[in-house]
Amino acid sequence: MTNNYDNSAILSEYSHDRYIDFRSDTVTMPSLEMLQAIQTAKLGDDVYEEDIEVLELQQYAAELLGKEASLFFPSGTQSNLTAILSHCQRGDEVLIGRDYHANLDEARGASVLGGVGICPIDMNENGGLILDDMVSQIKEDDPHYAVTKLLCLENTVSGQVQPQKQIDALAKAAHDGGLSVHLDGARLFNAHIHSGLSLKELTRNCDSVSICLSKGLGAPVGSLLVSSNEVIAKAKRIRKILGGSMRQVGVIASCGMYALKNNITRLQKDHENTKLLAQGLSEIPELEVDYGKNQTNMLFVNCPKQHRASLERYLFDNHIRIASLDRGRIVCHLGISEKDVKSTIKIFQQYFVS
Repeated sequence: MTNNYDNSAILSEYSHDRYIDFRSDTVTMPSLEMLQAIQTAKLGDDVYEEDIEVLELQQYAAELLGKEASLFFPSGTQSNLTAILSHCQRGDEVLIGRDYHANLDEARGASVLGGVGICPIDMNENGGLILDDMVSQIKEDDPHYAVTKLLCLENTVSGQVQPQKQIDALAKAAHDGGLSVHLDGARLFNAHIHSGLSLKELTRNCDSVSICLSKGLGAPVGSLLVSSNEVIAKAKRIRKILGGSMRQVGVIASCGMYALKNNITRLQKDHENTKLLAQGLSEIPELEVDYGKNQTNMLFVNCPKQHRASLERYLFDNHIRIASLDRGRIVCHLGISEKDVKSTIKIFQQYFVS
């Protein structure tokens, strides 16, 4: 794909034929039933808090996680940023996993727009934070240091479910140190299905949680920040500043409600497809496959350098899209069936025997 904004060049690269797209679960498309929910959406102006679809979605999400309130956002990036700015003032500091999405992949918005310092912490091999490492970064009350105000956690991390005891211990230590705790739960529903724990159990010690509707749940757009009434009141003002307040937003909120009511339990199928794909690709000697026991809908594949470009083209020519073969992430989602997985394994095998 080109790196500029020449739409004609981008469109010419792809036909209208269906691709098996493993790049991310963000490529999911709304189902016909989800789109039909738009037709009966009860719309209003959400800036005036008159959009019934949004109000009902926010209440439903809050109850689902056992919190007081929630707020609808156009993206998870804006939801995470708003959470950080709701918990912190200029000059405060956030502790966060070095490779967490809110640290690496959200343009450091908390620092750029909020003047909030970021203190990255090394992660263990499963993507979690080590308790002593985290505690050691809580600064003492000294004018030489930023004021540590927030711990940002993530679950899942690169598809891996974080042990709940570890999350609870980190949250308790943070609270004991006077910090609030925010959880980036973009794929929290995958953790829920894999662990068997309720959403309330997964988030009970977190002061705020961001959940995404447009990944595995299949909504076209949208995230929710779930927290206390006090935090959500602050978040609503910050969302306005960031340009996230919308008008008749029920047209997409209705899709989000459909997703929460219909697409959570089916995530188990994505996990099963990921395991099937990992097993199949692991049988190819040339590939290194990383698929852990706490993995949900992702696996990582490393291919010898001399094969990467040609294999990527071979896959693309066979209507399979992947992000990379340099420990590249492969993601299963509702747009990929068991038949697609078996076909993909076969095409990988064909490349290496040709």
